[in-house]
Amino acid sequence: MSSLSALVKELRVKTGAGILDCQKALQETQNDVEKAIDLLRQKGLAAAQKKAGRETKEGLISAYIHSGSKIGVLLEINCETDFVARNEEFQGFAKEVALQIAASQPQFVKREDVPADLIEREKNVYLGQMKESGKPESAWEKIMAGKLEKFFQEQCLLEQAFIKDPSMTIQDLISQKIAKLGENISISRFTRYQLGQD
Repeated sequence: MSSLSALVKELRVKTGAGILDCQKALQETQNDVEKAIDLLRQKGLAAAQKKAGRETKEGLISAYIHSGSKIGVLLEINCETDFVARNEEFQGFAKEVALQIAASQPQFVKREDVPADLIEREKNVYLGQMKESGKPESAWEKIMAGKLEKFFQEQCLLEQAFIKDPSMTIQDLISQKIAKLGENISISRFTRYQLGQD
């Protein structure tokens, strides 16, 4: 195997991109695999953004039961066509998202789903913490914004760090799958069950 075909193979394994896309990316980056990965990610994200407005009326319900049968997840994940919904990669992706929900316990899909009264309650808690800590009042707004961001990253599925690769969020993972499968993908809703919890 020539060194170029070895690089193409390596790039395909790391990104899941097609052979021609890998060859072009390596050509554009003078065979620098890391730069080629970045280039493919940029192109993939651009392609994903173009598809983001499309309707997602197909999809599937994915179920995950954790070993020991004490935690379970039901997830509705949508795409544009039944063809993609039946695709093995899409189904595997749905399982990974369900596993993420089981492990990381998000409460909402996205930050827009968080009720305004819950956000206000969180802000009041943070305000109380800052008063107790004795931090200067001039810093409160900035600290509160940071704490609220952290709250969204923990409670909103799309903003959580992916448990299998914390360098990316679930939204990043969705964008990758959109680029790879060529269709818009969205997560509609989920329910996480845990034995002994209401």
